[in-house]
Amino acid sequence: MPIHQPQQRSAAPATGAGEPLGVQQAEAALVEHYPRLVRLAYVVLPPSLGRHRRVLAAHGTVQRALPGARTAPDRIRVPAQSRRSSEAAEEAQGPANAPYAWMRLRVLRTALAHERRPRWWPGRLPAPAALRPTLPVVWGLRLFPRAGGVDELALDRALSTVPGAVRAAFALQLLEGLSESGVRALLAEAGEADPAGAVRRAARLGRPDRAGAQVLLQSGEFDPCTVQTRPSDLLRRRHRVRAVALAAALCVVAGTLAVAAERGVRGVADEGPAAGVTVPALDPAALLRTAAEQWADTSRIDFTAWPVRGDRRGDGELLGRALRAWSGPPAGVRVSTTPGTADVPPAQPPRLLFAGEVDGAAVVLFHDGGVRVVRYAEPLSGGGGAALDFARTDDADVTTGAAVVVSRTGEKARFLLAPWISETTTRDLLAPNTPGRPLEVGPDGVTAPVGRPAAGGACGSWPVLQLRSSERIVENHAFLVTDLGDLAPAHLTYTPKPGRGAPARQPREATGTEALLAWARTACSLRALSGSGVRAVNNWAFAEQRLPEGEASAEWLCTRADTWRGPGRVLVQFLQPADSPTAPAAVVADRNDTALCSRFGQHILAGTHWKSASGRWYVLAAGSRAVDRIEATGQVRGAAGGPTLAVRAPRDASVQLTARLREGGTLAAVR
Repeated sequence: MPIHQPQQRSAAPATGAGEPLGVQQAEAALVEHYPRLVRLAYVVLPPSLGRHRRVLAAHGTVQRALPGARTAPDRIRVPAQSRRSSEAAEEAQGPANAPYAWMRLRVLRTALAHERRPRWWPGRLPAPAALRPTLPVVWGLRLFPRAGGVDELALDRALSTVPGAVRAAFALQLLEGLSESGVRALLAEAGEADPAGAVRRAARLGRPDRAGAQVLLQSGEFDPCTVQTRPSDLLRRRHRVRAVALAAALCVVAGTLAVAAERGVRGVADEGPAAGVTVPALDPAALLRTAAEQWADTSRIDFTAWPVRGDRRGDGELLGRALRAWSGPPAGVRVSTTPGTADVPPAQPPRLLFAGEVDGAAVVLFHDGGVRVVRYAEPLSGGGGAALDFARTDDADVTTGAAVVVSRTGEKARFLLAPWISETTTRDLLAPNTPGRPLEVGPDGVTAPVGRPAAGGACGSWPVLQLRSSERIVENHAFLVTDLGDLAPAHLTYTPKPGRGAPARQPREATGTEALLAWARTACSLRALSGSGVRAVNNWAFAEQRLPEGEASAEWLCTRADTWRGPGRVLVQFLQPADSPTAPAAVVADRNDTALCSRFGQHILAGTHWKSASGRWYVLAAGSRAVDRIEATGQVRGAAGGPTLAVRAPRDASVQLTARLREGGTLAAVR
């Protein structure tokens, strides 16, 4: 749905630096470049606003940038820095002029203000600019840009992890065509304290394919002028109307009680003015419930498409206890959260996913506004308190929204499966040549007990679920998920070795022979990721190396774990020839909070000491496909053209490894 803009008219000619501009010239610049300014505002605004609010905020930001009709011309001036930035943009990509540069600066200042808080401002509240009412306002509809692919989603996530100034620097370079010096100058004019630092951080985004990142920024995913519409939650709107009526009734009741109290009526104080009244977000009757077949007729395949299931989904008392525990856990309720997950009460009625009895407990699962899954469990008999678990699930999809742990007992777990799962089997990652075994699933979507990976001791097996999605959503592919101790199991994928002259490979499902053999040797390393809120883990075979002294080849794997909150962890593993297909790989590097081995960190270099069959020690190193030379310095010196290196070295020799990239630049070894 294109969002209409004012009728276009030709822009007034540019004026010199420091010369006054008329309001009509500023308006002409806004009208002519409206889509361009709105896209810039949309990228700079905080992603935490959500797509609907960010679309409206982007349009409001641009429309508020226009000065008032009675603004004196001598108050609209283009600073010298803006003029220079405008000239740089004009050299790079065309029609920038002084009025446009002035409007762009005003848009940038307003967009950046959404993340600026005064020192006295409460830390939990949004910045004052985000609370300012503004047009346009849309009632009854949700607006969001056209959904992009995996690459667009990855870029949006990367942008959500950096401050607004870094997003602004990234957009000004790739959308506006400004040079680094022009971006620094413009950010300084916009009031940023560290424009040079923002430019440096922005330079790391989108690498190595900056041209590809530019194309992604210009795609429909980041275009708030062409949007799709959906109705807002109709049930929630109805409940809001009821809540307003209820609030009015409460005012009447409160007034009546006040009069009664003055007259000395007893017993009223014991019941309270709101006796019997429930906050809408904590009212079991207000819970959102998805229709049973909606998942097969929607483009949003995530937890919002899950129908409510379980034989106690109509038990208002159980649902009420679960909601009250969520709003304020009483003593005796065990609360757990995955890293980065808030345990605050729901602001609006959550969606009910499940309520039933599983393994001697009454279990309730909620989904809260696209961000969290919450599990409440209370024992049916005997001692023991209730449990309340929180996990992040934002931006879940067909695979990462395919299952939720509904019960854990001892060494077993049961899962509640998504309605689009058509086939369920289990397999052992440490038995790659053994086919999967069918897993029984009840009519309510709960699986039979599945073995859990051992948390300690010997790593003799690694159970996983192999699921297949339904052809009713035009997917019909198998994928693996594994229990890493959180509510949502982690999705396992595999990226094969680079082919000669072939483009970079993309992650694929880890169900093929090559993928299963790689996971057989690295599965036990997943223990290090337990309970850390992992969304997906990918094994990337980034290099293959012929070993010295005529021995066989070894593989280098980068195991990347992406968390729901954004940061990732990387384990670099060396797979030397072994007699057993499940011989564990050697972990040679471990890095937290890094973009390595992702779309935004496609270059890697790693090394290790290795002992040959003859007893000689070597330093081995390998890099990804863009590495064309590796050098070793320190106590041992050596160099080799290509992506691998092997040089004789004492067992404990201190060596520094660096690589040269084919397109320029250097790379240090990850540790």
